[in-house]
Amino acid sequence: MKGETGDANRLTRPDNPFSSSVLREDTIASIIKAEHGDPFSVLGPHQVAPDLWEIRAFVPGARAVSIIGSDETVLARMGKVDQAGFFAAALAGDVRPGYRLRIDWGSGASETRHDPYAFGEVLSTEDLSKLRSPSEDVWSRRFGGQQIEMDGVRGFSFAVWAPNARRVSVIGDFNSWDGRCHPMRLRHQAGVWELFVPELVAGIRYKFEIMTAVGTLLFKADPLSFAAERPPATASVLHGVPQYSWSDAEWLAKRGATKARRAPMSIYECHLGSWMRLPQENNRYLSYAELGEQLIPYVRDLGFTHLELLPIAEYPFDGSWGYQPVSLFAPTSRFGSPDEFAQFIDKAHRAGLGVLLDWVPGHFPNDPHGLANFDGTHLYEHADPRQGFHKDWGTCIYNYGRDEIVSFLIDNARFWIERYHLDGLRVDAVASMLYLDYSRRSGEWIPNRYGGNENLEAIAFLRHMNEAVYALGQGVATVAEESTSWPGVSHPTYTGGLGFGFKWNMGWMHDTLRYISHDPIHRRHHHENLTFGLLYAFSENFILPISHDEVVHGKRSLLGRMPGDRWQRFANLRAYLGFMWGHPGKKLLFMGSEFGQEREWNHDVGLDWDLVQNADHRGVQQLIRDLNKVYRELPALHERDCETSGFQWLVSDDRDNSVIAWARRGADERSLAVVVSNFTPVPRIGYRFGVPEPGEYREMINTDAAIYAGSNMGNAGGVRAEPLSSHNQPFSISLVLPPLATLILEWRPG
Repeated sequence: MKGETGDANRLTRPDNPFSSSVLREDTIASIIKAEHGDPFSVLGPHQVAPDLWEIRAFVPGARAVSIIGSDETVLARMGKVDQAGFFAAALAGDVRPGYRLRIDWGSGASETRHDPYAFGEVLSTEDLSKLRSPSEDVWSRRFGGQQIEMDGVRGFSFAVWAPNARRVSVIGDFNSWDGRCHPMRLRHQAGVWELFVPELVAGIRYKFEIMTAVGTLLFKADPLSFAAERPPATASVLHGVPQYSWSDAEWLAKRGATKARRAPMSIYECHLGSWMRLPQENNRYLSYAELGEQLIPYVRDLGFTHLELLPIAEYPFDGSWGYQPVSLFAPTSRFGSPDEFAQFIDKAHRAGLGVLLDWVPGHFPNDPHGLANFDGTHLYEHADPRQGFHKDWGTCIYNYGRDEIVSFLIDNARFWIERYHLDGLRVDAVASMLYLDYSRRSGEWIPNRYGGNENLEAIAFLRHMNEAVYALGQGVATVAEESTSWPGVSHPTYTGGLGFGFKWNMGWMHDTLRYISHDPIHRRHHHENLTFGLLYAFSENFILPISHDEVVHGKRSLLGRMPGDRWQRFANLRAYLGFMWGHPGKKLLFMGSEFGQEREWNHDVGLDWDLVQNADHRGVQQLIRDLNKVYRELPALHERDCETSGFQWLVSDDRDNSVIAWARRGADERSLAVVVSNFTPVPRIGYRFGVPEPGEYREMINTDAAIYAGSNMGNAGGVRAEPLSSHNQPFSISLVLPPLATLILEWRPG
């Protein structure tokens, strides 16, 4: 065995019958200094003769240690080979002994515990072989701190990938954060360090102490921890794989039977830390339980179909909003425990509300306890900063060329869906992953093997990730935040696409927000900002996003972008929201916009809920409630969101009046709606335009209605089509178009 045998420097102490008979002094010294690379070759039980076993333990601070049998009898007192706390004892027998250690700490303090070095390997050869496979879940199933039972003893196993480390130890509350106490076993074939620590229980804090190849000590949080300390503290917390008892089977079955492209999807984007705060309690966050009692009913009452959470994987810096995660498998402890997060999701499902998670596989922060320089080398990130460092965000970029990294990230994607029943993942900053020259000047990036700027490894990763998620077959969805014209983002991988279910329509967002920010008198000169998006509206499965990024950093709130006096600002906002809900594409609205938040979003304080007491703000909130109801109930407004056949221009070129109108159809051709917007403060009386069908056109939404704090101009509930051709249509309707308003009309034959 390594470190044993050899006559030179042998520890033979005739005056101490319990001294080690075979260990060299330098071997013991390396254990004491925590520099030995193979602690299992020294510590624990070792057969030194056919009928003789030697048991060794390093217990810093112990006064005495004894070997205890299963019947609590003392089998041997261990000799203190070194005053630093290295003990040894001999036991006669021809089979491997079972035992525990009884430790006398002095001053009457003692404990009895199992010896971690008496247990066998934690990971099987098969587990190690799956480390690089993106189709396996070995990372979340076997790595990190796992609550298991070995040889009839319960405890936690630890496994961490650190192939370039000289030594790795588990440190924590259970060993006074002393890296000498629990050095780990290296599984050379995979670069994995492992250890089973018996009798540990959930709730204990821990980290990995990593000695690099050059002898530097690093103190790292567990990349696979399932819970973490509340920041600014940085330790991982023992929890084990979440085992929540779910009660959402009905929801999951319904989700699995739903075709997402044809279903209504109206998303409320939310930052849990600032949706609501309690200023009377030192501005504290709401807990997952409190959010379940308040946020979920609120979002459901407004008629949204989904709640999208800004990233909740544990992150150190509040100001990153979660977009710089450190522990990808741990829900942030800011709001409670992993089980309480699971309960929050369960409650949402029982309320009929889906939950999407903002997921960040594109980069990670360089905090010293995180993934950066993990084992003293660039393990998770590219070593070359031209590939491995984001200058914009000061973060590290994953090395998608390493199979282990791809497997780690894909396992994480599946983990949130399988373990926490998430309904989908919105993938952050996809454009930054696709392009090697993203936000880089010439000479600051490295071309791919063909000389291009496409990140071939990241593209392959995204395709594998989407295939893995959709292979779960549970009706989940993936959404790309992708801001360029990259083709086929939401097309299947077998057609050459990236395989996402949906893509944020960033072009629509920028164009329409630019348009609505202009004074109405100038809008005729910017009419194309309204119409251009329809040239590509069906090239992808689009979501129309008014996200958190549009209400910060000097951009003002959504209401703050609106021109004019107070009445016009609210009218503009209502008209814009009606236009958005009538436009092809699924919907996403960031919190606060649903009642006309006045100020920019601030992650450090809650929304200004007192505004809802004002009729103007309450009117916007009621409009969102009604828009969601009509959107869900009218198939014409959602069934063909992503199909050209579901859209027909009626008025596209009336720039002088800033009027725009179109028809929407559902899967059944008899499902028809008409949307018309007047983006000037001038009422249009008797405005006639063509419609495709005879019959009645019922006014389902009028954003100028009194209930929304509008001027209450309208069409007395609806109009009938007349057999007068107009705009290349066989019939036409004559409408009162209220000032700065959008109408949504449902066609009813007869």
